[in-house]
Amino acid sequence: MKQNPQAVRLRAAFRRAGGVLRTAQALRAGVHPRDLYALRDAGVLEQISRGVYRLADLPPFADPDLVTVVLRVPKAVIALVSALHFHGLTTEIPHEVSVALPQGTSRPRLDWPRLRVYWLSGAMFTSGIETHQRDGVRLRVYGAAKTVADCFKFRNRLGIQVAVEALRTGIEERKFTPAELLRAARTCRVGRIVRPYLEALQ
Repeated sequence: MKQNPQAVRLRAAFRRAGGVLRTAQALRAGVHPRDLYALRDAGVLEQISRGVYRLADLPPFADPDLVTVVLRVPKAVIALVSALHFHGLTTEIPHEVSVALPQGTSRPRLDWPRLRVYWLSGAMFTSGIETHQRDGVRLRVYGAAKTVADCFKFRNRLGIQVAVEALRTGIEERKFTPAELLRAARTCRVGRIVRPYLEALQ
């Protein structure tokens, strides 16, 4: 297998992509499906989700759930409780991955991990997106201020205490400034709701 030119090409394609590729990406790189499956069966690749493969000799993922979601759902932005956890703004351990998708997008079909999807439109979806590298994969995550504002927006689903704890932690640890939070809150149309909680901390 090591001498197979296709195998060599496939390994090189995976290395260039940070060690992870979707099947469609491998095919575009000129790799035949049988070589992909042969390397999987030989233990050179591991299948981390349907249609997503990774070089088996890489260190384990630090965030396998997040990486799997962004690889399978490219339009997704890590949001709300999952984004709070990413930024260290909550003591809650997420049991599902919360993502935002553009309004009108179909619900993703994922066997694992569990998803909680929020459909947003306009500036509520596009504002505050940050890009982070994690496990060699590009993650799109809402920034700390936008995430806290979103938590106030969806306080009836999450509970107001989740939002208040994140607000307090974010200010104390200087994850964002009051001005940054208020800008995000206005975008999410919760400025009047956030302001009294923010003023109580100052």
